[in-house]
Amino acid sequence: MPKGVLFDLDGTLLDSAPDFIVSLDNLLRKHNQPKIDPEIIRNHVSDGSWKLVSLGFDINISDERCAVLRQELLEEYESNLLKFGGAFDGIKEMLVSLEKDDIPYGIVTNKPLRFAAPILKNEIAFKNCKTLVCPDHITNIKPDPEGILKGCKNLGVQPSDCLYVGDHLKDLEAGINAGTKVIACYFGYSLKATDHDKHIHGANHPNELYQLISKL
Repeated sequence: MPKGVLFDLDGTLLDSAPDFIVSLDNLLRKHNQPKIDPEIIRNHVSDGSWKLVSLGFDINISDERCAVLRQELLEEYESNLLKFGGAFDGIKEMLVSLEKDDIPYGIVTNKPLRFAAPILKNEIAFKNCKTLVCPDHITNIKPDPEGILKGCKNLGVQPSDCLYVGDHLKDLEAGINAGTKVIACYFGYSLKATDHDKHIHGANHPNELYQLISKL
């Protein structure tokens, strides 16, 4: 068993796609644009708000309109936090199992503190999270290892004794770069077993996570 576990947030612990789908739909309607397939939105949530605006409005990320629309999307999303999404089914039980084993856990996310902090405060499943590391706390975001190394330090564990769990290739890269073991989440938004090296373990559903964690 690891001495500590760090998790990505969106697509790993949190199903935030429903909140983003509604938020982007509202923004598109505001600008008299047609809706896009919700599955397209879901598949790109982990790619961030720039990507969602680019897809929704069919514009390049470098387009000056993208920055303005992105701010509008973030304001809309902030008003919809946890209204439609929440912790994936099985996550609360998995975290309770870690707590029973006295294994502390934390979150290292590319999500700004402005959004992540209210989510941790209001989603009861995350009530015993020991550390939250956001881009606000570091210089370099994932796949750079800085955030995970900070998370390990905050948990009081060495990277070699820690595990990082995520649903994006950048998560796996960041964990490997930090010197932790990693687990891939296929139930998230962007990762498949064929996307990474075969020796990396993956979970098809949150209820598989505890068993995988306990073996590493």
